[in-house]
Amino acid sequence: MKTPLTPVLLLVSLLLVGGCAGDTRPDAAPGRDDGPNGSAGERWRPEPGLDWQWQLSGALDPTVDVPVYDIDGFDHPASAVADLHRRGRKVICYLSTGAWEDFRPDAAKFPKSLLGKGNGWEGERWLDIRRTDVLGPLMAERIDMCRKKGFDAVEPDNMDGYRNPTGFPLTAADQLRYNRLVARLAHERGLSVGLKNDLPQIPELVGDFDFAVNEQCAQYDECAELTPFIEAGKAVFHVEYELPTREFCPETRRLKLSAMLKEYDLGVWRRAC
Repeated sequence: MKTPLTPVLLLVSLLLVGGCAGDTRPDAAPGRDDGPNGSAGERWRPEPGLDWQWQLSGALDPTVDVPVYDIDGFDHPASAVADLHRRGRKVICYLSTGAWEDFRPDAAKFPKSLLGKGNGWEGERWLDIRRTDVLGPLMAERIDMCRKKGFDAVEPDNMDGYRNPTGFPLTAADQLRYNRLVARLAHERGLSVGLKNDLPQIPELVGDFDFAVNEQCAQYDECAELTPFIEAGKAVFHVEYELPTREFCPETRRLKLSAMLKEYDLGVWRRAC
């Protein structure tokens, strides 16, 4: 039988427990993080200003000194994610949720009736996002893969099909419904999720997503449209491909975007603001 604690010992014990309650991990990346992924409410919440690396091609270089990595969810094993965690990085799982890719291991699971026009990338075709009855379970499986590999977040790509010639009569309402479905699937698995591009729907979706990922807002004079994320305390991870850093970094710094210059192949090379 345990000996009851005296009042003095009880007070000391409570103070010791309270002093250890915070996240004292030396490798914890900046941003609100209530714990490991695994349940809603415990997901990583990246804050504005975090530096990042986005690498979707070539051999993964884990040595870039930044707190956030965004890498392909299919291409990298759990050991690569664990290695980045040991180096103090949070890791985002890149997935295409709005387009079919013929080179993915689950490509045969997508009915041909859901495949639309090409989206400009070899082997890729837009998906009929109205068919959430079919796409919901398929995307759940993909996000389950991210969770099992230990990723902290998901970057769902091709989330603005309604603004493109997909081959389907997609509406803004269809896109909102689908984007919210993807966000919910991630949150149910304890993962944070980013809104990729889709600037016109930011006012409706900023509450559903934990951060944003944007390409070329400076080139098209659209960066101010991402302000709702910053005002909500949520990071905006941004890249330009064609502008020199001197032309966009002053403005993206003012807006508190996490900006850098990359090449279109999204290899190792980067030039941060």
